[in-house]
Amino acid sequence: MNTRLGDEITARGVGLLVLDPLLSAIASGIDTHRDRELRLALEPLVRMADRTGCAVIGLAHFNKSASPDPLNLITGSRAFSAVARAVLAVARDDDSEDGSCVISQAKNNLGRLDLPSLGYRIESHVIETDDGPAEVGRLVMVGETERNVRDILAESGSDPEARSERDEAVSWLRDYLIQQGGSAKASDILRAARADGIAEATLKRARKRAGIATTRQGFGQGSVWTLDL
Repeated sequence: MNTRLGDEITARGVGLLVLDPLLSAIASGIDTHRDRELRLALEPLVRMADRTGCAVIGLAHFNKSASPDPLNLITGSRAFSAVARAVLAVARDDDSEDGSCVISQAKNNLGRLDLPSLGYRIESHVIETDDGPAEVGRLVMVGETERNVRDILAESGSDPEARSERDEAVSWLRDYLIQQGGSAKASDILRAARADGIAEATLKRARKRAGIATTRQGFGQGSVWTLDL
C-alpha cells in the first residue's frame, strides 16, 4: 500500500499528507499498544515520506493516564512519538480569559527545542455560500504565550503536586492583597511572592483563578492588581 501511495504522491506532486486520525492508517490486526509491532507498522510510512519528500502529519488524542508529559499521553504505544520526527501538543487553557488553546513543541528532531508556545482560539464566523449564509469556525492565532501544554496537563488534575502549588498560590495572593487593602503594584506582589518561594509563572496563573483585575498606571509605572472585596 505504501508503495502505491508513494507513487500517487509523486505523480500528483503532493507535499502534505494528513492522517486524521493516525490510527486510521494502522491495520486492525496490529496491537497499537505493543512498541515493536507498532513501529514495524509505521516505518514503511516513514520511508515513503523520506522517498517522496512529502510531509506526513498524523493526528492523535491524549489518553487518560496521570502524566503531564504529552509524549506519554498519546493513545497507544510510545512508538507513535518515537517514530515521529517532531511532535506538537495541543490543549485548551481553562485559565485563559478568552477561551484560547495552546500549541507547544513536545519533540523536535529537525531543529531547535526552545521555540515558544503559541496561543490560538476558534471564533464563529459566517460566510456566504450558494445555499445561503453558513456558520463556520475560524482559527485566530493570538501570538506567543508563557503557558505550555505540559503546565496545562499538570494543572488539569493529573499532577496533585502541581495542583496543590497552584491552589496555595491563589490563597497567598488573596491574603496578600487583603493585607494591602485590596490592591498593590504588580512589581511589589511579584517581589513578595519570590521571597515566599512562589514562581512568577505560578503567581500569574493564580491571578486569573483568583479573579484579580489588572490596571495599567502611568507610562513606565507598571500595573496594579486589585481584588474585588
